[in-house]
Amino acid sequence: MRGIKIIFWVVWRVWFYIVMAIPILIMFPFLVLSILTESGYPYFFKMARIWSKFILIAMGFYYKIEKEQTLEPNKNYMIVANHTSMIDIMLMLVTIKKPFVFVGKKELSKIPLFGFFYKRTCILVDRASSRSKHSVFERAQKRINQGLSICIFPEGGVPDDESVLLDSFKDGAFRLAIDHQLPIVPITFGDNKKRFSYTFFSGSPGLLRVKIHSFVETNGKIMTDKNNLKEQVCQIIYAQLIEFGEKKH
Repeated sequence: MRGIKIIFWVVWRVWFYIVMAIPILIMFPFLVLSILTESGYPYFFKMARIWSKFILIAMGFYYKIEKEQTLEPNKNYMIVANHTSMIDIMLMLVTIKKPFVFVGKKELSKIPLFGFFYKRTCILVDRASSRSKHSVFERAQKRINQGLSICIFPEGGVPDDESVLLDSFKDGAFRLAIDHQLPIVPITFGDNKKRFSYTFFSGSPGLLRVKIHSFVETNGKIMTDKNNLKEQVCQIIYAQLIEFGEKKH
């Protein structure tokens, strides 16, 4: 039985990279055209959502999204979520219809084909470089001025310890939210770690639960409020992860 599972996991993981590439190759000319100018980003974003849906469906995932509050079309937001899986990016793109830009680690830009577009459309950060971290704020400012929201996984990466439910949050998302008075949108992904973790021999098709929580307002907040905001959002997501864990499906 173990041997059958290993064969399944190997084939399934290889299939993941194949289904990542298929829509990119099909839409390649249109994707390239959409990134030639900054005004083309909303078109790129629409194609990225199609790419994400294709991958999730092809991998045997289906999702259930619960909303406590809905994003307004003409408003900017700071979107934050727990980070446990490679499919967090795809599920976020499916969950949020309003165009946003990811702030993500530069290592992902090395993935063939995907990385070509990733480094041209996302705000990349080198966590080992303080200069890189500072430049994130300048690039985010430009994107916000263009009417785009920002998405950050505030854990700064996937926890090394598999037993960690939610790692400590970094400051970046909350500094940006306060600087630009952006409402914070906490989102909890309930099943990504179970369904498709970074552990190669693991995972299975199935349900992906998503909870969009009520927004945390930053109007009138100043930088001394940063830690309180960070803790508030962390507790919202942590409590929902506990609730998801108690609701077996």
